[in-house]
Amino acid sequence: MSVLRTKPIKDVLAQGDADGEDGKPGLRRRLGPVDLMGFGIGIVIGTGIFTLTGVEAKNSAGPGVVISFGIAGVVALLAALCYAELASSVPTAGSAYTYAYATMGEIVAWIIGWDLLLEFALGAAVVARGWSGYLADLFGLPSAWFAEEGSIVNLGAIGIVLLLGVVAIVGIRESARVTNVLVLVKVAICAFVVIAGLFFVKAANLTPFIPSSEPAGAGDDGIKQPVTQALFGLEPSVFGFVGVLTAAAVVFFAYTGFEAVANLGEETRKPKRDLPLGLLGTLVISTVLYIGVSLVVVGMVKYTEIDEGAPIASAFRAVGAGWAATLVSIAAVAGLTSVILVDLVAMGRIGFAIARDGLIPPSIAKVHPRWGTPYRIAAIMTVAVALLAGFLPLSALADLVSIGALCAFMLVAIAVPILRRKRPDLERPFKVPFSPVLPILTALACLYLSLNLSVETWVRFLVWMALGGIIYFGYGHRKNRLARREHAEDTPEPAPTPTPTP
Repeated sequence: MSVLRTKPIKDVLAQGDADGEDGKPGLRRRLGPVDLMGFGIGIVIGTGIFTLTGVEAKNSAGPGVVISFGIAGVVALLAALCYAELASSVPTAGSAYTYAYATMGEIVAWIIGWDLLLEFALGAAVVARGWSGYLADLFGLPSAWFAEEGSIVNLGAIGIVLLLGVVAIVGIRESARVTNVLVLVKVAICAFVVIAGLFFVKAANLTPFIPSSEPAGAGDDGIKQPVTQALFGLEPSVFGFVGVLTAAAVVFFAYTGFEAVANLGEETRKPKRDLPLGLLGTLVISTVLYIGVSLVVVGMVKYTEIDEGAPIASAFRAVGAGWAATLVSIAAVAGLTSVILVDLVAMGRIGFAIARDGLIPPSIAKVHPRWGTPYRIAAIMTVAVALLAGFLPLSALADLVSIGALCAFMLVAIAVPILRRKRPDLERPFKVPFSPVLPILTALACLYLSLNLSVETWVRFLVWMALGGIIYFGYGHRKNRLARREHAEDTPEPAPTPTPTP
C-alpha cells in the first residue's frame, strides 16, 4: 500500500454532498460571502494588531514593521489566490489537507493535516491567554488567575475557550452571527485607531524608518537565531532589512487564519462563487487595516518606547488620550474572542475531514443530526485547547503557528499546477493568473519566510511532525478508507461451494 496514493476528486465531491455520505447526515450549507469574510476577518484581525505590532517594532524592525506587514500580506494574498482556485473547484472541509490528498498523496495530506491541527490549536490557546490578560486589565481581575505570568492555572483562558467551544458545537449559523458582531466592533475600532491616531503621528518617531542593523543580544544566538543566519554563518543581528524580514516571518502569524474560510466549503451555499470572494476579501481588508494601524502606532510613539503588552492602548495613553485607550482595550477583547471562535470552528472541520477519511478513528467524525456540526471532534479539540491555554505559557510557541501556516500555504501553491495537470477537465470558477509561475513564486516566498524563523522553532516543528509520523504509520496508513478499499479489491472472492451430487 503506497503512502503516495491519492484520493479521487469524485470521492471528495461526493463527501461534500449536502445529504452526506453513506446515508449519514452531512454538514449544512448555511453561509454566504459576508459570513465567510466575517469568519476570515474575525480570525485574521486579532493578535497581529493588538500584540505583534509592538513586539516586532521594538525588537526586530522599528518603524519598518509597516513593511513587514506589507510583505507578509502580499505573500498571504498570493497564497489566498491558490486557495481560491482549489476551494472553488473542490469545495470541501479540510482545505489544504484535502487538496494535498487529491494531488500529492496520502502521506503529504497527513503531514499537512497534522500541521494544521497544531497551527489552529496553538493559535487558539495563545490568543485565549492574551484575551484573559486584556480582560484582567479592563476590570482589575486578579493576576493569579488571569495573567500570562505568575499564574499556575489561567481560569480566564479556560473559561473563554469552553464557552466559545459550546457556540462552535451548537451550530455554524450561531457561530457566524457571533463572529459577525465581533468583527463589526473591531473593524470600527481599527478604523478609529487609524483616523484618530493620524492626528498624533510625529515625523521624528518614523526616523529612521528602518533602523541600522545591530548585533543581537546574547540570548538571540544559537538556536534562537533565524535559520538563514545559522545556515550562512552570519552574525546574529536585529533591525536593518534582515530585521524587517524576520519580523515579516513572525507577523505572518497574524494572517494565517484566512485558510479557515477554505475549511467551510461544505457549509457554503454557493461555494464556487462565494469562497473566492470570502478568501480574497478577507486578505485585502485585513492587509489594509494592518498596515494602517502599524503605521499609526510607530508614528505616535518612538519604537524603542513601545509597550509590548498593549502597544495600541499604551500609544494613546502616551499622547494623553486615555479614553481612546479604553476603547482599544474593548476592541481587543472583542477581536481576540472572534479569533478563538473561528480557530475552534476550523479545527473541528479539519479533524472532521481527517477522521472521515479514516486516518484517525472515524467514529469521532459523526455529525450531530440537529446542529449539523461535527460535535464529537469539536468537543475533543475544545477540551484540548482549554487545557493548553490554562496550564502552558505558550508565548514561546507562537512562532509554530507561523511555520505551520507557511508549510500549508507552500503545499497548497504546489497543488495548483499538479491538479491542473492531473485534472484539466475539472471546472475551475476561479483560476490563479500566470500559473504555474505565480504558484511556484508563492511556494518559494513561503519557504523563504519560514527560513527566517528561528532554529528553535524548526526543531519544535520537526518534533511535532515526528509524533505525527508515529500516529500515521501506527494507525492511519493501515486503517484509512483507501487502504480498506485496496485490501478489499486485492482479496480474492472465496470459491463457490460445490453443490453435492445426489
